[in-house]
Amino acid sequence: MSESMVFHHGGCHCKRVRWRAQSPANVVAWRCNCSDCTMRQNTHFVVPFDRFELLGDSEKFVTTYTFGTHSAKHTFCKVCGITSFYTTRSNSGIAITYRCVDPGTLNHVEVKHYDGVNWEKSHNAEHE
Repeated sequence: MSESMVFHHGGCHCKRVRWRAQSPANVVAWRCNCSDCTMRQNTHFVVPFDRFELLGDSEKFVTTYTFGTHSAKHTFCKVCGITSFYTTRSNSGIAITYRCVDPGTLNHVEVKHYDGVNWEKSHNAEHE
């Protein structure tokens, strides 16, 4: 039996970027060791694109940084600089920074390591 879905709300520190994402209340979050995630200490869970929505006028406060392959779209607030979500390098969905989810809807977060330094090898191993 699959776990029921809930709507999580969240966003950045200054609250100019706000979003809603649908996922289970219990999630697996990934602590990635790529250079960007390491510097930001980002730990995230991924939701499909169709289960993520920017709210209100959030879009005008979002800017994007890319590096390396330019596949991942590291979005952050133009005002406070917080990355509350981004588009994954595999383009498989939206990575939600679990610490940016408003309190009350995440029951449990299991944190696992993701070897982003060796992304191709890690990604291929996931899909074997």
